[in-house]
Amino acid sequence: MITDPIQYLLPPPRDAVVLDGHFELPDEPIVDLVAPSRDAIWQRLVRGLGELNLNPLLGHPRLGHPRLSAGTDAHIRLTLDSQDPHGESYRLQIDAQGIRIQGSDREGLAHGVSTLLQWLRIHLPDPHSGTGQRKLPALRVVDRPAFRHRGVLLDISRDKVPSLATLCDLIDLLASWKINQVQLYMEHTFAYRGHEAVWRDASPLTAEDIRTLDAYCKLRFIELVPNQNSFGHFHRWLIHEPYRRLAESPEGIEHPFSVEREPFSLCPIDPGSLDLLAGLYDQLLPCFSSQTFNVGLDETFDIGFGRSAGVCAERGKGRVYLEFLQRVEKLVSDRGHRMQFWGDVILNDPELLSELPPRAIALEWGYEADHPFAEDTRLFQDSGLEFYVCPGTSSWNSFAGRVHNAVDNLASAAVHGHARGALGYLIADWGDNGHLQPLPVSYPGLVTGAAFAWNVDAAQAPHQLPLEELLDLHVFRDSKSIMGGVSLGLGNVYLGTGATAANGSALFFALIFAHKASVDRRGRGMTLARLRATLDRIEGVVQGLPSASMNRPDADLVRDELSWVADISRVGAEVALARIEIGEDEPLNALPRVVRTHLSARVGELVERHREIWLARNREGGLESSAARLSRVQQLLA
Repeated sequence: MITDPIQYLLPPPRDAVVLDGHFELPDEPIVDLVAPSRDAIWQRLVRGLGELNLNPLLGHPRLGHPRLSAGTDAHIRLTLDSQDPHGESYRLQIDAQGIRIQGSDREGLAHGVSTLLQWLRIHLPDPHSGTGQRKLPALRVVDRPAFRHRGVLLDISRDKVPSLATLCDLIDLLASWKINQVQLYMEHTFAYRGHEAVWRDASPLTAEDIRTLDAYCKLRFIELVPNQNSFGHFHRWLIHEPYRRLAESPEGIEHPFSVEREPFSLCPIDPGSLDLLAGLYDQLLPCFSSQTFNVGLDETFDIGFGRSAGVCAERGKGRVYLEFLQRVEKLVSDRGHRMQFWGDVILNDPELLSELPPRAIALEWGYEADHPFAEDTRLFQDSGLEFYVCPGTSSWNSFAGRVHNAVDNLASAAVHGHARGALGYLIADWGDNGHLQPLPVSYPGLVTGAAFAWNVDAAQAPHQLPLEELLDLHVFRDSKSIMGGVSLGLGNVYLGTGATAANGSALFFALIFAHKASVDRRGRGMTLARLRATLDRIEGVVQGLPSASMNRPDADLVRDELSWVADISRVGAEVALARIEIGEDEPLNALPRVVRTHLSARVGELVERHREIWLARNREGGLESSAARLSRVQQLLA
């Protein structure tokens, strides 16, 4: 029995109350809409009602719809309120007379439709429950967003490039949760003409793909923001000729994003770096309707240690970085766009903040629960620069995610970002070390972030958010209410290992870095007792998986993905167990042969399943690079 259904709306509305009474909703509700039948709002309503076996009819009293007699109101009426000064706001009223949604603009009207559809889903959970009248509890909602821009950044450069179908399905989900921006993080996964050597094996998105996605997003009131990292994280280019000559360190460095020694950053004092970027921007930006552009510029590890060492020693690394940023910003503004950039590097020299281009938007990112959003956002606010806060889903460098950390990280960003006047809230979903986590592992973080980006009050007590129920209702559509618990149970398995690893889970590091001579330092703290308890915990979490009843077309795939997550988490725990038993400083090949043979077979089987579930949602490029992370461990064990 649902005692407080309002708490199961996603995102939670600012002001909502259940009223006395109800509305009898017929199988064929008549809709009075302010826009024509081809309108995106109408399509959202039709699609959502259709999922509940309802067949809306477009009517309008002024047009004399045959089902509307004189003086008869429609069952669902959608109107615009030009006097409402708040963008994206809406009012939803349900009572015995019908359903009325009033939006301050078209975006607000669409958000009101999304809330209505969720209210229907909460009270009509089974679309196959039969026909006839449906009682919908009376409701009043007055709502508007906390953050003007509420975005999701998807990593499509750490091996995994989703198919267009996968991206479109996810965009539909995000739109229903009132997300209004999406970025696709690119290093080498756009098919730039003349640069085929860089992306040939990556299954990149083409200009046509981007234009298709851009149009798809616009119909769902989402801005698709272009993204191309343009300084650090350029190793996918610099490993090839003739680009290597543009590198800060052409001979290469060790860095966290490859197992090989590679050049990593563009050289900031080489004019050729800017010439290359200008050509890339000229190809990329016309594919988007957005006038904002994220150029990255983060994690420039090697600047000052290679070709720019002399200049950096003379003038300071911060000054050299700032001047390159200023030149990149001019490239962007000359093309009619406004630049976003990651704010981590410039914060090393906060005295330079006042010299940043005034129209640039800083992206304040951090992914741990204790990230100093309060301090960093104060610096950006004091500088007068507009900025976003950018927490994450905590899905990467894990198999199952780190949900508890994600919730705290997402909440902290919302609370401190809103207090400091942040322009936006961007939820990052990365894919470090092979993007081994399947898409459903990111759902808890995406749902939580969508909730806090819209209603910052919900972030004040973040673990009171009914995340399990929200996942069951609005993601997995599980009438048995099992999948939400499975998802969160797996996502919090990391807590029981005893390790305090940052930016990933100890079980992930224990397996993916099993080739190291001793147990990876991020796994320190694990004990035999805790790992055995973790194995038991995984077993208990997934017991209900076969009984779930998901009303979504990829239900079998979701079940397979989370089953794989459970199995590979078990193997990570078993590898850690075996190494602790023989001594943490002993190499992998010191394990007894029978143990190595068993684990090698387990990993080999998981590699094949990884390939299958990867190809169900993603393009082939990058798959072998991702699978190699596991195959290397299998070979060492064998």
